[in-house]
Amino acid sequence: MFRTISLSALLCLFVAQAHAQKLYIPRDIQKAYDAGTRDASGKPGKNYWQNTGNYHIAISVTPPGRTVKGTEQITYINNSPETLKRINMKLILNIHRPGAARFGNASDDYLTPGIQIDNFTIGDAKVNWNNILASGTNQMVGLSKPLAPHDSVKLNIDWHYELSKESNREGVIDSTTFFLAYFYPRVSVYDDYNGWDTLPFLDAQEFYNDFNNYTLNVTVPKNFIVWSTGTLRNADKVLQPEFAKRLQRSMASDSTVHIATPADLASKTITAQNETNTWTWTATNISDMTVGISDHYNWDGASVLVDDATHRLASVQAAYPDQSADFHHSVQFSRNALGWFSHNWPGVPYPFPKMTVFQGFADMEYPMMVNDSHQDDIKFAQLVQDHEQAHTYFPFYMGINESRYAFMDEGWATTLELLIGTAENGKKAADDFYKKFRVERWINDPSTAEDIPVITPTSEQRNGYGNNSYGKPSLSYLALKDMLGDALFKKALHTYMDNWHGKHPIPWDYFNSMNAGSGRNLNWFFNNWFFTNGYIDLKLDNAQAVAGGYKLSITNVGGFAAPFDAVVTYADGSTESTHATAQVWEKDQKQITITIKANKTAKSINLDGGIFMDATPADNKWVAK
Repeated sequence: MFRTISLSALLCLFVAQAHAQKLYIPRDIQKAYDAGTRDASGKPGKNYWQNTGNYHIAISVTPPGRTVKGTEQITYINNSPETLKRINMKLILNIHRPGAARFGNASDDYLTPGIQIDNFTIGDAKVNWNNILASGTNQMVGLSKPLAPHDSVKLNIDWHYELSKESNREGVIDSTTFFLAYFYPRVSVYDDYNGWDTLPFLDAQEFYNDFNNYTLNVTVPKNFIVWSTGTLRNADKVLQPEFAKRLQRSMASDSTVHIATPADLASKTITAQNETNTWTWTATNISDMTVGISDHYNWDGASVLVDDATHRLASVQAAYPDQSADFHHSVQFSRNALGWFSHNWPGVPYPFPKMTVFQGFADMEYPMMVNDSHQDDIKFAQLVQDHEQAHTYFPFYMGINESRYAFMDEGWATTLELLIGTAENGKKAADDFYKKFRVERWINDPSTAEDIPVITPTSEQRNGYGNNSYGKPSLSYLALKDMLGDALFKKALHTYMDNWHGKHPIPWDYFNSMNAGSGRNLNWFFNNWFFTNGYIDLKLDNAQAVAGGYKLSITNVGGFAAPFDAVVTYADGSTESTHATAQVWEKDQKQITITIKANKTAKSINLDGGIFMDATPADNKWVAK
């Protein structure tokens, strides 16, 4: 049957189709959706899988000696549908080798020989390892017997390495204080969209790890305290009774318990007085392990309620030199942050039994630990700690591939940093800091690299990394929160987090989950913020008096669908403001006309983006003639 369709109906159909636009998906990632490992609903597909491992690691270190000796057994489990003929090992500490590929220059104190493999067997077969040739942060190893789907293989590795004298994310803090990160050989991620993760670690980008189970034994001389990811299993064996009691008491205390004070440390009576003590830690379904060691760091502890439904408490601890005034507040900062994140944003109970803040130089996150630098400004110290602990959710609660899509974790940590900062310091102070620290540099820098699309893989960026990973994605999350409203935004966010907790989401899983959770097709918004070369630059072309207000003509010069306030100033000096969310840009992201209410004749009208700073604010204002 043939029938005619009116022009208006045709236009509505065209608009609806335009609004339901599909997002660009790279061909390799499209294969994952075709294979059913990812799903357009935002959920893992019916055929989703991910590999895992059980790691039994034992290390020893004797400060001030910088040699770390280790042995481990990895039971690697192949849950993929593919037979693996080789495995890729991650050797991140090879970044310290002379000649290693890295973004920046390296000082003499940064350089070491890297990881030295002393023995390596896979199953019953010995691997002929050449430490000279295996110098990169990735090393592919052949399997004498292919690893079939749903089978496992045991790897036994002995190794040693020298801690770098220059401490960044890991290394020597001082002569008897060390921070160990990325310290063990590991099997890299083998996933459903990329296969083996073989991206080199270039010393500026971050990480992508499987969720594994760990048992870690750390052997150190007496009078050295060890802090680690995971749960300490033998406190009564490595600590003298009084200090084991203090540690236990801190785990149910709101007030800070001084587990080890300067006087205690000076008396050298904290640990068991064996020549060496082996501290045993375990952690399950987690993406990494990290260790701090010192014989003169204070040790504080307390606890915080993170789950009202189960009444679960999390232990919060801090390790630091006594002269660092800011770290004396660290445990209470942690109580505030983990409690706030659990109950407000993202509003998911802190998922781990413990959080430890260790003073180093990195301002870097690790599962259940952060390595933060000393700050003279107490407020800034709290903000840094808030940011690093916000990473609990992204990338650790959800296994983000930071190496390719850093905006999926750094953008969220930056967003949570602003939200908790508002609660701690008030809206004006938090907004002012956010603009100065996160937005101002980008919006005032017109260079090409700053405006590359956020979706650009992090591994392909040299310049523009900071804005693409932190500021721009954070603004997109905040614009979406503003547009959907807190209740619907949280519902959508929780849909995403529930879908991908303990799994490996990629950007399209986020987009699809937020669509499903909100019950709205937000592809126009995601396309605008993630797939274009946009920036924030609005221009108020004209304001025309109409009945009850003013009709504003606005050009979106920069392209991003940013919210704004239209602020009317009257002749008597009073003002009135109308808020426009990003929704106003859904149908046309280049030019809009909106009507705002005004009960008097306007003297001037100004578009104010707040934290959504405008590149050329001079053309945001209309003045009555």
